[in-house]
Amino acid sequence: MTKEYTITVFSEHITGILSRVVSVFTRRHISIESLTTSQSSIEGIHRFTIVVVVKEDMVKKLVAQLDKQIDIIKAFYYEPEETVYQEIALYKVPFAMFCDGNKVERLVRAHNARILVIEPEYVVVEKTGYAAETEALLEEFKAIGDIYGFVRSGRVAIVKPMERLNRYLESLQVQEVS
Repeated sequence: MTKEYTITVFSEHITGILSRVVSVFTRRHISIESLTTSQSSIEGIHRFTIVVVVKEDMVKKLVAQLDKQIDIIKAFYYEPEETVYQEIALYKVPFAMFCDGNKVERLVRAHNARILVIEPEYVVVEKTGYAAETEALLEEFKAIGDIYGFVRSGRVAIVKPMERLNRYLESLQVQEVS
């Protein structure tokens, strides 16, 4: 049975590593639902957050394959209940939408969104939440009228258990001392 998993990959921040990470998924014909990269909490270590929908045996194989890559420090996978995650979405809507009473203003408030930019032609609205929440606001904007633009980030996630990378790095130091 397929399920959604969040994979975190830790590496040094070097040129070409993204291509090598993505190639692991491409070779296995796995579609990546979401991919974000950033620095991690440890200086000099980069973090990839990748969302896939696969069977558990496949996610285990993916993580094992990622661990074998040169310059990958360690990879882990998590089920949704083991992470706290959000996405951010930006909507570029016609300024005229806001001129028809308080409907759009109430919509923005009801979705806990916020207005970032007001220009004579358009307004940029930001919504942080789960993909279903950002999609719901998009559909409501579309029901009111045409929108000029929509973009959503990939998942940004932090795991609920203590960070496994720290324990992994500590175990390597203990092995070096022994």
